[in-house]
Amino acid sequence: MIKLYGYPQTRSSRAAWALEETGAEYEYELINLRAGEHKQAAFLAINPFGKIPTLVDDGHPISESAAICTYIAEKFPAAKLIPTDAKGRAEYFQWLFFVVSELEVHLWTAAKHDRFLPEDKRIPKIAITSYWEFEKAATVLSAHLKGRQYIASNQFSAADIICVSILHWAHHVKVNLDETLLNYMNKHSERPALARARKREADAA
Repeated sequence: MIKLYGYPQTRSSRAAWALEETGAEYEYELINLRAGEHKQAAFLAINPFGKIPTLVDDGHPISESAAICTYIAEKFPAAKLIPTDAKGRAEYFQWLFFVVSELEVHLWTAAKHDRFLPEDKRIPKIAITSYWEFEKAATVLSAHLKGRQYIASNQFSAADIICVSILHWAHHVKVNLDETLLNYMNKHSERPALARARKREADAA
């Protein structure tokens, strides 16, 4: 049985979404971030970095949401969450790495300097610059998505799950998203598997 360790409205929602897309059976175990459970010995024995999501399959722990979603895509090929041809896979990995390294990293850097770092370590100007960096990269993503339904190849994939999740985050913190990005985000947010994932997490909490 696959076990997913997570907490609602975090990156663990991506892994739950991917699992719901496949129809896989899995157990969801809540790690209460507010109570500091991710820093306790029981969870650190599973993930020494104390990060969620963490997926455990057949005793093997996997962390990093993009890696988890790709693992799920590979494990359940019938769900078609990753292209099978060489060109499609290259495009999948190109855009998956792009949204993580050129978009998400700036949201996380801004969030740390806005509220998560100790106050004496926060530099407000870094947050401002990070949002600017995000918006610059978002124009590249928007140009790529113009006239397209999916970020890679001609199918919905785990790369779309990661990308839509990042755009949700940006929208939540009121970063400007253009019409192309909003339409893309809203369209894929209507997928039933995402609604099931959100319910699964809410029920666990």
